[in-house]
Amino acid sequence: MLAEVTAVFARYEEALMANQPAVLDELFWNSPHTLRYGFSENHYGHAGISAFRASLPVQSPPRELLRTVITTYGRDFATANCEFRREGATAVGRQSQTWLRTADGWRVVAAHVSLPG
Repeated sequence: MLAEVTAVFARYEEALMANQPAVLDELFWNSPHTLRYGFSENHYGHAGISAFRASLPVQSPPRELLRTVITTYGRDFATANCEFRREGATAVGRQSQTWLRTADGWRVVAAHVSLPG
C-alpha cells in the first residue's frame, strides 16, 4: 500500500508543478464530501475544487519538498503530509492530504495547505 500511495502522491506533485489541472481533478475524489482548505480559501465538493483549479493561471509556484511522511492505515486509507519551501522563499509551508482507495484508484478526500507567517 505504501508504494501505491507514494506513487500517486508523486503523480499529484508532478501535476501540481506541471500545471495539469485535469490530472489534479482526476486525483480528487469526485464527491460533494471532498474538501480542500487552501492558503486563504476553502472549497467544498469536487465541483468547487475543480472550479477553483480552473480559475488559476498556474497551479503552484515552483517549490521544493523538504520532508514527506506518508502513512497507510489498512489497505484503503492513507495520509500524506509534507513540508515545502517555495523557490526563493524562506518560509516553510505545510500540506496534508487524506487518501482513500476507491473503485477508480487512490483519491484525495481531504486536503489542506498552509504557509505560516
